[in-house]
Amino acid sequence: MKIEKQLTIVNKLGLHARAATQLVQLANQFDAQITLVKADKKAQADSVLGLMMLESHQGEQVCVISDGPDAQAAMEAIEALIMGKFNEAE
Repeated sequence: MKIEKQLTIVNKLGLHARAATQLVQLANQFDAQITLVKADKKAQADSVLGLMMLESHQGEQVCVISDGPDAQAAMEAIEALIMGKFNEAE
C-alpha cells in the first residue's frame, strides 16, 4: 500500500537536527519505506543527514510518501509528529 500526503512544517526551527533525528527514530519503528520530497529534493526518512538537506523551514510543505505493510500507521505517526511541532516547546 502506498500513501502520499502533503504536510506543512509548523515548528519554528523547521526540520533541523533534533527534529530529523526524531523523525528517523519514528520511521524506523514501522515496516514501511518513507520518503520526504520538497521541490526537487528527496530524502529517505531513515537518514538524518538526508532529511536535513531538504532544508525544510516553518511554513513549507513537504510531500510524505509511505509505502509498505505499515504505510498507514507510519503516515499517521509522522503526521502527528510534524503537527505536534516535533514535541518542541516554542
